[in-house]
Amino acid sequence: MARKGYIFTDKVESKRGMMSTFFGILSLASLIMAVHLTFVNEGAAFVKYGVVGFLCLIFSGVGLVLGIMAKMEEDKFYLFAWLGIILNLLTLAGISFILYAGAYGL
Repeated sequence: MARKGYIFTDKVESKRGMMSTFFGILSLASLIMAVHLTFVNEGAAFVKYGVVGFLCLIFSGVGLVLGIMAKMEEDKFYLFAWLGIILNLLTLAGISFILYAGAYGL
């Protein structure tokens, strides 16, 4: 009759952290797919891939802000907040590299 899985805390995951992670996954996957499709087309980047990159920039910016706001909440678990921050920073770094490579011809 023993209970299993005692929980001695009332902490829960932050909803902002979950949204940040969702935006991070969505933007990083979309950016990777746009780069892959450009590679498959032998470097011919269509306008729709540029629009996807711009939307990834917006989503990752919003996700980064949500992740930071989730990290500042008290009495919450921070796994999704950190995961969202990392994924959104990776997306921003990828977009920055693409812009740098396009500007300086790498």
